[in-house]
Amino acid sequence: MTLRIKDLLLVKIEVASESTLKEVLDFLLFLEAKETQEEQLEISFLSEASLADYWLTPEEDEAWQHL
Repeated sequence: MTLRIKDLLLVKIEVASESTLKEVLDFLLFLEAKETQEEQLEISFLSEASLADYWLTPEEDEAWQHL
């Protein structure tokens, strides 16, 4: 019988020490944050093209000229 990755992780979690569990949790939170950041960056790139019509106008250039 082949265990799925999630099942194998659960088996390992049951026997892991508290310090190992803390490291695993920290790593999982890091991966989650990294994934979220990558998704947000992708959304920014995708929206840039659609917003360019509004941003790249003489009126916008004038409005931001003082900065």
